[in-house]
Amino acid sequence: MELDGKENFKVPLLQDFSEVAVAVSPSFSNGIKKTKTMMCNIRGIKCASCSSSIESALGKIRGIENVTVSPLHGRCVINYQPQFINAKIIKEAIDGLGFDIEDFPEKDITVCRLQIKGMACTSCSEFLEHALLMVDGVKKAVVGLAIEEAKIHYDPNITDSEHLLEAIKNAGFGADIINAGDEMNKLHLKIDGLSSPEAETLVQSRLEAIEGVNLVEMDARNSKITITYDRDVTGPRSLIQCLQQAGDGFYNASVCTPPRRRETEWQQEIQIYKAQFLWSSLFSIPVFLFSMVLPMIHPYGKWLKYKVYHMFTVGMLVRWVLCTPVQFIIGRRFYSGCYHALRRGSANMDVLVALGTNAAYFYSIYIIIKSVTSDSFEGQDLFETSAMLISFILLGKYLEVVAKGKTSDALTKLTDLAPDTAFILEFDVVGSIISEMEISTQLIHRNDILKIIPGTKIPVDGIVIKGQSHVNESMITGEARPVAKRPGDKVIGGTMNENGCLLIKATHVGSETALSQIVQLVEAAQLARAPVQKLADQISKFFVPMVVFAAFITWLGWFIPGEVGGYPRSWIPRAMDGFELALQFGISVLVVACPCALGLATPTAVMVATGKGASQGVLIKGGSALEKAHKVKTVVFDKTGTLTVGKPKVVSTKLFLDLAVLEFLDKASAAEANSEHPLAKAIVEHAKKLHQQYGSHSDVLVEVKDFEVHPGAGVSGNVGNSVVLVGNRKLMLASQVPIGTEVEDYVSDNEQLSRTCVLVAIDREIAGAFAITDPLKPEAERVVSFLRSMSISSIMITGDNWATASAIAKEVGIGTVFAETDPIGKAEKVRELQMQGLAVAMVGDGINDSPALVAADVGMAIGAGTDVAIEAADIVLIKNNLEDVITAIDLSRKTLFRIRLNYVWALGYNVLGMPIAAGILFPFTGIRLPPWLAGACMAASSLSVICSSLLLQSYRKPLQLEDSGLVDDSSSV
Repeated sequence: MELDGKENFKVPLLQDFSEVAVAVSPSFSNGIKKTKTMMCNIRGIKCASCSSSIESALGKIRGIENVTVSPLHGRCVINYQPQFINAKIIKEAIDGLGFDIEDFPEKDITVCRLQIKGMACTSCSEFLEHALLMVDGVKKAVVGLAIEEAKIHYDPNITDSEHLLEAIKNAGFGADIINAGDEMNKLHLKIDGLSSPEAETLVQSRLEAIEGVNLVEMDARNSKITITYDRDVTGPRSLIQCLQQAGDGFYNASVCTPPRRRETEWQQEIQIYKAQFLWSSLFSIPVFLFSMVLPMIHPYGKWLKYKVYHMFTVGMLVRWVLCTPVQFIIGRRFYSGCYHALRRGSANMDVLVALGTNAAYFYSIYIIIKSVTSDSFEGQDLFETSAMLISFILLGKYLEVVAKGKTSDALTKLTDLAPDTAFILEFDVVGSIISEMEISTQLIHRNDILKIIPGTKIPVDGIVIKGQSHVNESMITGEARPVAKRPGDKVIGGTMNENGCLLIKATHVGSETALSQIVQLVEAAQLARAPVQKLADQISKFFVPMVVFAAFITWLGWFIPGEVGGYPRSWIPRAMDGFELALQFGISVLVVACPCALGLATPTAVMVATGKGASQGVLIKGGSALEKAHKVKTVVFDKTGTLTVGKPKVVSTKLFLDLAVLEFLDKASAAEANSEHPLAKAIVEHAKKLHQQYGSHSDVLVEVKDFEVHPGAGVSGNVGNSVVLVGNRKLMLASQVPIGTEVEDYVSDNEQLSRTCVLVAIDREIAGAFAITDPLKPEAERVVSFLRSMSISSIMITGDNWATASAIAKEVGIGTVFAETDPIGKAEKVRELQMQGLAVAMVGDGINDSPALVAADVGMAIGAGTDVAIEAADIVLIKNNLEDVITAIDLSRKTLFRIRLNYVWALGYNVLGMPIAAGILFPFTGIRLPPWLAGACMAASSLSVICSSLLLQSYRKPLQLEDSGLVDDSSSV
């Protein structure tokens, strides 16, 4: 995620596999204990006897090892064993003694992801969120209807995943745990050789004794172990080695990867709906034939009209027998959903379907009873309405589930990028390779040396230490052209090595890799709700009750006029009466108006768009960022590292005092050594090169004291016996350092050449200056021009001087410039623009851009920038390419257009379908919408919305740069 180079890598805590192997003594016993410490303040302690009573009472509780209470300060320190007791129980014990506890230490909030079953529409997801938030200890709960998942933040001291599952069950839904806590720090092992409970206890106790192991879960029946561990303290290979040592080589452990639950659940759901639809069709098609087709064919019609008893015919009996399994066995899911919805005081699709099918079925039972008890009654049953309606709804749900699975294709492709195995090398003391072994990717540690042969994928993030090659990074960054890699360059896990053989050093593994972070961001984005979805949520709250009321009014509107002769008798179809006609119109209204499609309109579009954006190199953090980006009318650019390449270099040095060049460089580079600013790094690098040029290879910098950063101006510090200031005019003037004519002329001349001048003052006198240039990105001018064509203005804000900033802005075509601005000033400028009614996007890459990124309506961080900037931004541009600013805004516009179109599809079926279902056309054209056809329309509305969202998969970038061969066609991944 950073620029190629060796800087800014975290020093791993684990240096080598041999250094982290755990030596286990043969005399190891199960008596090793793991303890935690809790500190808090207790109010109400008046004397030493109070503290003694607390210590005595707590000391008797199992699991508490030691209690110390200070009667003077009321401070309490408790050492306890977490396997026996937790902080919540300790707090309750103190409360029970009559004392109040302050600063109660809550454990880090745990995140749990659950797969939810049984949600039908947005009212279900809303109710479930409310039910989860009512659980004691739950801090935040988000339920995604489209991906059928819930993400819950909770305090593990108060509740756990089992209570969450119980709350979901009580709400009327099913749930399975996807993961609880950090799944990336779990190791799943298959172990052979466990033959007794004693062996299991030995293995578990030895694993629990390893530093960094948080939890060991044994599944003796399947010979599996799940280990939760701290990646910064231990690693998978160390754990496996310890396990093998525990059995003196008798135990054989191997990594087993549990099946991806989302994919498994999706396939199971498809099979369930497919089976239900086929079984329903097996009964419904004969019902339809016996009701609509065969009565008109001789001699079947005569046989079906044969009277079994009074007016009860063979046809009625056959249709009753065939419809009943569909209504009560295959359709029982609608009864269950209806029951739970009504029990929680809401209404959803299941309520409408249950009302409609039951009305048709039990009216048909009434017809049968009348036929059996009368020798003159003639009535037409509606069994085919009930059976066909359920069949069409199940068909619609089946097609909907298939289509919904396609919306997460991009995420699935990202997840599948990482290879399963890798080749790890082992070296001797002189650096010669002594062994090469293929291991699971999950067993890679930081600092491992891996061999990447041509045509294979890179397993983890790392740095090239030997070899040259070209790496295809299109699957991560969207960049189609292979990128040259040499020693010192960084490589991303999941990318493809094209031609040469590379040796890389692993720097980021597991959840730290760029690929894992991208997947996590996309998953979070797909779960987050866009503000535009509030419309659907508000409609759904009252829509279903309104539909039930409308259906009842429709029935009355046709039944009462029919009874009093309000319309001609000829309007009623043959073999029907007025009640049946009115009932069919009412059932059709119930079914056709289901708001399922409304709830899917936004989340499906957001899912597809965020996944597509990730595959194009644009990470969008949720539906809110996606929606806000389409409103952007002004884009504010930082200069260094954003409009420019971000690798400035010193092009000239000027001395204004009688001073040795190397001495001047040493003092300037010493002052800048602690700064992260790109200009500071350029000066330090320039000093190193000149040292080498003059034959001095010392990398030892002079110590600087009282180092201070002056935001937007420069740095200062004491170097040796001198006070050194390194920065711009603003710093010199603020420090009352006089700037002579010669200095002004040098600065002015270089600024006209778009160079930045950095002044160096020693003991309040200008000693020299550096002229630094940072070349513009080749696509910058085109991007600004294209934004103008999109009616979006561009502004540049920089801490650089006015002359250089103006020259850069003129070169790229930006008319408005704010220069010599500190980080707080950048944020204030953004707010000033917002006060003018403009929706502002800020594009930056550095720590100094973070306040402005947060202040902007949409913050866009260059992917090669700092972690702070990326964390503060709403959108991350992985490729460090300004082209993706346009991609993000354009994708947002296309997505919002698609969401609005989805609402048209969803509401269009209701607005047009409800009047037709209510029979508004029937008096004029004789056209009516039978209930089974209304069910087909309802299913088609959901399917049309999902298919509309899926069209975003064909999105292509509006701007593709070809200058200097930097960017090729990167729209397809």
